[in-house]
Amino acid sequence: MTDAAGWSLRTFRSGDLGHIAARQAALYDEHWGWGRPMEAMIYDIAGRFLRDFKDGREQCWVAERDGQMMGGVFLCEEDRETARLRLLYVEPEARGMGIGMALVRQCTAFAREAGYVRIVLMTHAVLDSARKLYVAEGYTLTGSEEQDDFGKPETTEHWMLEL
Repeated sequence: MTDAAGWSLRTFRSGDLGHIAARQAALYDEHWGWGRPMEAMIYDIAGRFLRDFKDGREQCWVAERDGQMMGGVFLCEEDRETARLRLLYVEPEARGMGIGMALVRQCTAFAREAGYVRIVLMTHAVLDSARKLYVAEGYTLTGSEEQDDFGKPETTEHWMLEL
């Protein structure tokens, strides 16, 4: 898929997961001060995805323009009926170009093709742009709790899309 703005989506290749993890860790630290605890969680997710990858059940997509990564997302198997959307991110200079929505929709299409019944995800209430994408795709908020895993109190939210 290539957009009029010149970006395209592709599946991951060697080196992409480390890049996605590094950029997310840096952006979350810069904007929210979440630092090492968030970075450790991100690298754990990326490492498990790569180590335990289930072809046909899981995938990672990368948005790029002129060879530069503009964003990415993972879809992971939670259980036989449930997929989990993970590590959605879009580079600051690429926001507003439709990349985030395209990545979320790619997850939905893949999950349907793979036979999942639902997609779940966890996010934080302060991530307004991501939350708007989830609502636009039809996700519903299923629960929330306060946590301070990343050094300060945050509201963690759980969302679900029934396919």
